[in-house]
Amino acid sequence: MSEARTPAGLEPAAADTLPVGVGAGLAADPGATSDVSTDVSADVTTDVAAGPPVPLVPLAKSPGVLADDTVAEAGRKVLRFHLARMIAREPGTRLGRDPEELHGMRVATRRMRAAWRVFGDGFRADRTKRFRRRLRTVAGRLGAVRDRDVLIEALETYQAALPDREAAAIEPLIEAWRSQRDEARELLLHELDSDAYRRWLDDYREFTLHDGLAVTPSSPTSPHRVRDVFPARIWQAYGQVRAYEPVLRWADVATLHELRIAAKRLRYTLEFVRETLGPETAPLVARIVALQDHLGLLNDADVAATLARTFLVEHAGELDEFETQVIGRYLVTREQAVTRLRRTVGGPWRGVAGPGFRRALGRLTADL
Repeated sequence: MSEARTPAGLEPAAADTLPVGVGAGLAADPGATSDVSTDVSADVTTDVAAGPPVPLVPLAKSPGVLADDTVAEAGRKVLRFHLARMIAREPGTRLGRDPEELHGMRVATRRMRAAWRVFGDGFRADRTKRFRRRLRTVAGRLGAVRDRDVLIEALETYQAALPDREAAAIEPLIEAWRSQRDEARELLLHELDSDAYRRWLDDYREFTLHDGLAVTPSSPTSPHRVRDVFPARIWQAYGQVRAYEPVLRWADVATLHELRIAAKRLRYTLEFVRETLGPETAPLVARIVALQDHLGLLNDADVAATLARTFLVEHAGELDEFETQVIGRYLVTREQAVTRLRRTVGGPWRGVAGPGFRRALGRLTADL
């Protein structure tokens, strides 16, 4: 195997220099190699139908984060873990036969963007900004397709329960959303086929595989290990969620969407270091997911209602009266769903905001 290339401008800090080679970041953790999938045997995939050669990162069962890891190297492990999953989903995303392939690729990019927020201060911003910027672009292209997939799937489920005449009448809305999805997919494929994306992926891969690259210098006595930094970081993320308590009863959809983002960030902060935490992590994450999913359904219903209303306005002169009525009834069902989900948010909220959750969170962070 040829010697791995170090991306320009990402030379390791002198104090953190390690022997480098493909997989060096995994080998630094004595137990990590046992988690690496044995079916990864090459640096690139050459499946022509899947597009240009894609550099691979070893697929592991878990990131392998340790409490004594520095924030930077814990972050690098998390980034490597999710980059491997992003790459693994790219061929299926290109083919476009299974929406779950694109969904998985999008999830991986979102997790990496969250990891940059959580661990980003461990790296030099001037040397890693290009990684974060391109990742945002890729995530945006994936998100544009996925958002339409979700809308179409929900509308097709609604359509399947309608009588034949009504099912036909709602087809113009579905076709409009399919057209938007197809346009977004063309932009996504253009991005994935670009030379800029390939260069980014090559360099980003090398960054995630090699310890010490672009690390922010720190003194031995400053908080720099996971066990030093993450108790406070976890509680700060929880505080961002609990801050919505005074306004929750009156919160509008936009505010509840912001709460969903805060809940998601709390969840990711816990999940990224869950290997260093106790067994109570899983039930706490499950409570956060319940709140996040409830708010996600609310957001989906609100988006569907908004887009259906826009479609009715923009195509008022093209739709016949029956099509307008059927699409209008779908719009009303989405508005009713928003009202219902706003009214019932208290249940999943109490699962996260209650004293039992805080006591369990305290035990987790105390054990770090």
